[in-house]
Amino acid sequence: MSTDLTLLYRGPLASCDYDCPYCPFAKRRDSGEQLRSDRAALERFTGWVAEQTGDRLSVLFTPWGEGLVRSWYRRALVELSRLPHVGRVAVQTNLSCRTGWLAEADRDKVALWCTYHPGQTPYERFLARCRELTALGVRHSVGIVGLDEHLEEARRLRSALDPEVYLWVNAAEGHTYTDEEAERWTALDPLFPYSRHPHRSAGLPCRTGESVVSVDGDGTVRRCHFVRAELGNLYDGSFRDALGPRGCPLAVCDCHIGYVHLETLPLYDVFAGGVLERIPARPVRTAPDGPVSPGPSRRPLPLVGR
Repeated sequence: MSTDLTLLYRGPLASCDYDCPYCPFAKRRDSGEQLRSDRAALERFTGWVAEQTGDRLSVLFTPWGEGLVRSWYRRALVELSRLPHVGRVAVQTNLSCRTGWLAEADRDKVALWCTYHPGQTPYERFLARCRELTALGVRHSVGIVGLDEHLEEARRLRSALDPEVYLWVNAAEGHTYTDEEAERWTALDPLFPYSRHPHRSAGLPCRTGESVVSVDGDGTVRRCHFVRAELGNLYDGSFRDALGPRGCPLAVCDCHIGYVHLETLPLYDVFAGGVLERIPARPVRTAPDGPVSPGPSRRPLPLVGR
C-alpha cells in the first residue's frame, strides 16, 4: 500500500563550524571515524528512500551539527530532489556553505531552512548567500533566535531581504518574553506568538507517528525527535505497522519542528506547501488578537510538493 510520509532525519553528525552560546545542541568535534560513520548512515538512508518508489515521501534533514559543509549532505539533497516519488527535500542550515551546487538540484523540490547567527558569521556574507539562493530560485526561509542583542541585526536583515522571503523568529530556549518584548519580535515575524510559549500537547492529536516520523542514523523510527519510544526500524520495515493516529505523550511541545504537526494548531494551513522549509503559503498579517492564518485548521497529510 502506498504511503504518504514525511521523514525527519537526524544522523550521528554533531560537529558544527559555529559555537553559538545559546545553542541547546551538544556539540563535539567529530573524528574522521565519526564522519565516515555519519556518511555511511546518510548514504544508507538515501538509498532506502530511492528504493521506496511506491510511496510518496518528503524529507527534512535536522542535523545536530552543520550538514551542508559536508559533501555527502549536499549530494543527498541533489539526488533526493531528482526522485519522482520525493515531493520535497529540505535541510536546516546556518548557510555557511557555498550555494552553487544547488544548481544541480531540482529547484522545485529542494529547500533550505536558514538560520542567521550574529557574531558567528559576517552579516554581509550571510545576506549575500541569501541573495544567491533567491537568484538560483531556491525556496528558503531565514530566521534568527529572539535575543535582545539580535534585535537590531534582525531588523537590518528584514529590511535587506527580498520581501517575499519569510523571516521567522524563534523564542530563545528558557527565555520569558514580556508583552513589550514580544511585540517587538512580532513586528518582524507575525507568527512569533506561536513560538513565544510552549504548547500544551498532552493527549492532543498530532500527525507525528502517523504521517510524520523521526529517523536516526541506525534507522530507528520514532514519532518525533522529542519522544523516545520506538516505532520500529526503517530498514526492516517494522515501523510501518506502528503508523497510526495517536495523542502526544508529552505535557508540552516547544519546538517548531514538533508543534507544527499538532492538529490543534492551524500551522498546516499557514505553511501549506512549505511545512518542511517553514515558508507560509502566503504573507501573514497581524491582528489585535494575534496572528491570523489563511484559513481554518484541517487535517491533511503533509503533502509538501507544489
